[in-house]
Amino acid sequence: MRQRSTIIIAVLALGLMPAGAIATPRDSASTHAYVVANFALARAAEASVASTEARVARLNKKLGQECPKAGAGSPENDESQKASYEVAGALWSISYGAVAGPIRTFARAVKPLRWSNPKLTRRAQAYARSLSELAALPLPNLCGDVRTWSASGFRTIPAITLAFDQHVESIEGHTIPTKLLTPYERPADKSILARTTRLETKLEHTETVVGFNEWDTLLETLGLNQ
Repeated sequence: MRQRSTIIIAVLALGLMPAGAIATPRDSASTHAYVVANFALARAAEASVASTEARVARLNKKLGQECPKAGAGSPENDESQKASYEVAGALWSISYGAVAGPIRTFARAVKPLRWSNPKLTRRAQAYARSLSELAALPLPNLCGDVRTWSASGFRTIPAITLAFDQHVESIEGHTIPTKLLTPYERPADKSILARTTRLETKLEHTETVVGFNEWDTLLETLGLNQ
């Protein structure tokens, strides 16, 4: 009876183990392919920072010439947040559009990958889809949309702005955390993951600090209150 109980406990324990806890050759191959592809994408994103900043500067100059302070007098309420979010979306359109080619390469590499842990497969596929959607994000007509809002006495946000914001908010997907890949990584993958993490941390800092300053500059040029 005691032996039978031990067997039952062991079976139950196996049933509670995370899917994919025991690595298969496919897990290892998929992990390696993902790690290499993600590192290449991170390097491309880092290389695009200067050109992205130049594109944002050109957009700001264009706004300053075509519709300076078009949002002057705008309120600070939920409606203004929607207008401000559209400006943030414009920055994402530029930054992700700058690496549209590398993103397509990454998505092609990730599409056939599969893990015995379905959570990993779903996250990888969702991440690739989200990047592809962000790379295809159209640059909104900020001048036209802010002018339309202003013409309504700042009472009605344009439908096109709302649709753009909703589309951006619907894009979900995040890179796979290193801890989820660790059980399946090859010895050579560890250093690549570490280098990727450093690049992603640097890019996140750039997006947070530089991106916020760029966003604030565009809002100032348009005369929009946050």
